[in-house]
Amino acid sequence: MRAILHVDMDAFYASVEQRDNPSLRGKPVIVGGHAQRGVVVAASYEVRPFGVRSAMPMARAMKQAPHAIVVKPRFSAYAEASEQVFAIFERYTPLIEPLSLDEAFLDVTASVGLFGAAADIAKRIRKEIAHELNLPASAGIATAKFVAKIASDLAKPNGQREVRPEETVAFLAGLPVSRLWGVGPKTEEAMKRAGLVTIGDVATRDVDWLEERFGAASAKHLWELSHGIDARDVVPDRAAKSVGAEDTFDEDLTGLEPLKPHVHAQALRVARRLRRASLKGRVVQLKLKFADFTLITRRVTLREATDDGQVIYRAALELLERAHEGKALRLTGVSVQLDEDEPQLGLFPAAAPKSSKLNEAMDRIAARFGSKAITMADIAGAEASDDDQHRSEKPVDKPKR
Repeated sequence: MRAILHVDMDAFYASVEQRDNPSLRGKPVIVGGHAQRGVVVAASYEVRPFGVRSAMPMARAMKQAPHAIVVKPRFSAYAEASEQVFAIFERYTPLIEPLSLDEAFLDVTASVGLFGAAADIAKRIRKEIAHELNLPASAGIATAKFVAKIASDLAKPNGQREVRPEETVAFLAGLPVSRLWGVGPKTEEAMKRAGLVTIGDVATRDVDWLEERFGAASAKHLWELSHGIDARDVVPDRAAKSVGAEDTFDEDLTGLEPLKPHVHAQALRVARRLRRASLKGRVVQLKLKFADFTLITRRVTLREATDDGQVIYRAALELLERAHEGKALRLTGVSVQLDEDEPQLGLFPAAAPKSSKLNEAMDRIAARFGSKAITMADIAGAEASDDDQHRSEKPVDKPKR
């Protein structure tokens, strides 16, 4: 019998901000942009009782919670925290399917013999995330992905819920049909017109009845989900076509020198992810978004596949020097393609053994103390400037502006 976990960080971006700035803890925090044009990126649990949710226009959010503290997003900080969370997942299983920076499915079926029951594994993962990263996470445990996802949603914040096979139909019965995977607003309305308000209503109908109203494919899908049947496998990140990292800057950057540390840091982040997944790639891609929102990508193929950050950085820097044209940039991104492309002229050799040993040492330090515990000098200088800027920005109480 399968053992599937769905682990979801709680109000992830807002929780990172509250962790890194103790003055925000226990207070209503909105991570978001411009008060008139922006949207809510994340909302802490303290502000949610006022109806503030992610993706809500900032103007509406501030009307509903004028006392909220608004914090500008720091996507590089969230990406680093995400890497640390996924490193903890990897202690328990290689079968990890990322859904976003802050949530994933884990198949721990083969891990039960090593670490105990699935619920115990979920508890250990959440405890390690809390102890090592000081961040809250919730988890759902079931034999199917669909059920595990709902269980983690209902366990929030900072909890976990297990749904055993014999409990599944009863667990789902009282939930609205909108909880069914693939049911959007239009399908929900059609189901309600047919008298199907809860998942339990669907479970009481036979497939023929559902087929008459929703078609053969939808009927089978709805009936199976209403009974907790979801045969989808956890698909590890190895199926990805590329591994990448990108950052949107608080202010547009002009000139090569301010950009180099950011591209360097992105290359190192990509390399760490490649090594953690035992992957390599030959095609390095650079993504640039200019101040006018024009987006371009440039790529180059290396002689050999690599997972070395310095090799990736040198390739990305070469692309940057050719493409940036002195224009102001709002975003840079570096990625390594994992699919096989036709050979092109190689620019950089693979990492030397000495470089590989250095990478291993840096990975060990980063895994234990965080990626900022050891870094390159140019990146450290840029991060110090960014951190100083971030610290000088007081939490904004919008009504007093």
